[in-house]
Amino acid sequence: MEDLENIQPYNDAEAVAALQKLARHPAVPVISKYIFPEFPIGTLKKMLMDIKGVDDFQYSIVSKAVNVVVGRSSSGFTYEGVENLRKINGKFLAVSNHRDIVLDPALTQWMLMLNNVPLTEICVGSNLLANGVVETLLRSNRMITVIRGISAREVYLSSQILSRFIRSEITSGRSSVWVAQREGRTKNGLDVTEQGLLKMFDMSGTGDFKSNFKELNIVPMSISYEYEPCDYRKAREILIKQTTGEYHKKEDEDMHSILTGIRQWKGGIHLSVGAPLTDKEITHSSWYEKNDRYQAIRRILDERIISGYKLWKTNYMGYDLMTGGDKYSDKYTPEDLKKFREYTEHKLSRAEKKLDKNELRDIFWHIYGNPVVAKEKEA
Repeated sequence: MEDLENIQPYNDAEAVAALQKLARHPAVPVISKYIFPEFPIGTLKKMLMDIKGVDDFQYSIVSKAVNVVVGRSSSGFTYEGVENLRKINGKFLAVSNHRDIVLDPALTQWMLMLNNVPLTEICVGSNLLANGVVETLLRSNRMITVIRGISAREVYLSSQILSRFIRSEITSGRSSVWVAQREGRTKNGLDVTEQGLLKMFDMSGTGDFKSNFKELNIVPMSISYEYEPCDYRKAREILIKQTTGEYHKKEDEDMHSILTGIRQWKGGIHLSVGAPLTDKEITHSSWYEKNDRYQAIRRILDERIISGYKLWKTNYMGYDLMTGGDKYSDKYTPEDLKKFREYTEHKLSRAEKKLDKNELRDIFWHIYGNPVVAKEKEA
C-alpha cells in the first residue's frame, strides 16, 4: 500500500491542500496575468484557494490555461477519432507517441473535456518532480508517478507496482490511463513503442497473454506538431550523444524543456485517436512465442500511431532537405522552403562553436523528415 501511495495521483483533499499552498507562490501573479490578462492580477491566486478538488482544478483552471497556450503558440488544434473511445465498454489504456513533456497529455485531456469523455490519469516520469511547483501541478492533474533513475532490480519491482496500479484503475472502472509509448520523448522523429512497456502491462495480469491484454482496452493515440516542440534542443542532444557517446542533463533542463514547449510557436497541432486493439488482433499476437508476442502487439500499435500522425509541409520540406531531393516539392512552395531554411538557421544560430553545424543541421532536418520515412515504410 505504501508503494502505491508513492505513485498514485493526489486525491481531492491532497490536491486542495497542495494548490492552496501553491497559491502563495510568487510566480502565481505572473502566471495569472498570462492566463487571465483581462482580470485582476490576484485572480489565479483566488481560484487556487477556492479549488474544491482534482476535477474542479482541471475544468476551471487547467482547461483555460491549455486554451490560452493553444491560442498564443499555435495556429490551431484539431483532432479526430473520438468515436473510437465511445465504442469501448469501460475504461481504456491510451498508448501515445510522445513529442512534448507536458503538452501531449494536456492536449489529450483537453480533447476529452471538449467531448465530454471522462479524463484519464497520466503516467509521468519522477524526474519531473524535482521542482515543487511542477510536482504540485502534475500530481493535482491525475499524475501516476513512473519512478526513474533506479537500479535494474528496483526497476523490475517498480514496474510490477505500476502495472498492478494501471490494471486496477482500468478494470475497476475508476479511471482510464494515458501512457507514452516509450520512456522519454521521441527526439529523432521516429515513433516506436518500447517492448519493455508492453511487458510491463502484462506483468500484473492473472490470466493468459490474450486475456491480460484484452481487459486493458488499449487505444493508440498520435499527436503531431507542425513545428516540433524543442526541435533545436532535441537536435543538440542527439549530436552530443553521437559525438561523445553520452548526454548529461543539467539539473533544470527538464523545466526549461517544459517552458520551451509551452511558449515555442508550434503552428498546427493534430491529435488522432486510433481504433482500439481488437480481440482478433490480440488473439493472433498470442499465437507467437515469448517476446514475439510483444513484438506483434508493438507492430499493431506502431502502425496505428504512424498512420494517425499528420504530416505537415515542414515534414515534407525536412525530408527533401535531408535527402537532397525534391520528391515532395508539390507539398510546399519555394517561399515555404526559403522560410523553413531561415527557420532552421535561426534555431541553429544558438549552437555552441564546438558543435558541427552541418551535422546539427542534418539532424534537425531528420527530426522533421523522419515521420515521412515512417509513413513510407508503413504504406
